[in-house]
Amino acid sequence: MEKIKIGVSSCLLGNEVRFDGGHKRDYFLTDTLSKFVEFVPICAEVELGLPIPRETLRLQKINDEVRLIFNKSKEDITQKMERFSEKRVKAVEEENLSGFILKKDSPSCGMERVKVYSEKGIPEKNGRGIFAKILIEKYPLLPVEEEGRLNDPVLRENFFERVFAYERIKNFFSTKWHYRDLIEFHSREKLFLMAHDNSGYRELGKIVAESSKVDKDVLKKRYFEIFMNSAKKHSTVKKNFNVLQHIYGYLKEKLSPIEKDELFSVFEDYKNSIIPLIVPITLLRHHLLIYDVKYILKQTYLSPSPKELMLRNHS
Repeated sequence: MEKIKIGVSSCLLGNEVRFDGGHKRDYFLTDTLSKFVEFVPICAEVELGLPIPRETLRLQKINDEVRLIFNKSKEDITQKMERFSEKRVKAVEEENLSGFILKKDSPSCGMERVKVYSEKGIPEKNGRGIFAKILIEKYPLLPVEEEGRLNDPVLRENFFERVFAYERIKNFFSTKWHYRDLIEFHSREKLFLMAHDNSGYRELGKIVAESSKVDKDVLKKRYFEIFMNSAKKHSTVKKNFNVLQHIYGYLKEKLSPIEKDELFSVFEDYKNSIIPLIVPITLLRHHLLIYDVKYILKQTYLSPSPKELMLRNHS
């Protein structure tokens, strides 16, 4: 099976490309995630031609414009970085990426809350790195996150679920698909969408129901956009609890009273944040397999990402 491709700030892989000649290796990326994805490392500053080591850069507001300048020499390289980033970001499309992980706080790659200095030297954490800004503007649906935020289990789960969702929908639309194929694809994604964005789930249902009346290119663009924007919304305990109950509806006529009581007990423990989502999911899958509930077993919601990443093991 071909690995998913994810762009990543090169220093996070342990490459010594930072201004001081060091790196910021992230062990989750290199030791765990690398088993499932192929990384495409990018260091905007080095690829621009800056040396290692080099003078530090910072974002500075000058005449109401945010500029990228060297800290000591005050040389302004904003235009050079913008031109490079525009060119490099276009090449990203050829890499067929399904996500991007950026280095936090970087004046070139930071996604948010990057320090922007006033002309008096006072910093405010309200900026975005030059390369990151152009990347996100060019590919607004591409899952993008910073490594620092990935330490939050909720943000980590959402990001990687989006990465694998992006890969699924991208692969689907790369085939010679027909309207009936989209109906089947959507059928598998229903519970995944319901767990993230119920309004998006309903809107996509309407689009699919009327798909044969719409031009395929228009349909693809609209479905892709709503699908990824829905996936970006975080699944919550309340949303997941509703999905669990929905799945139970397919089992309630088959389960014994003891099995039902056990399920309800596990559902309540999850609802009260005593146990992680993986526990009720595992128990439900057990019953679904025993009673061969094919429609639910094919739902991506049951396994939207590799279990080894343990994204649903937090409570």
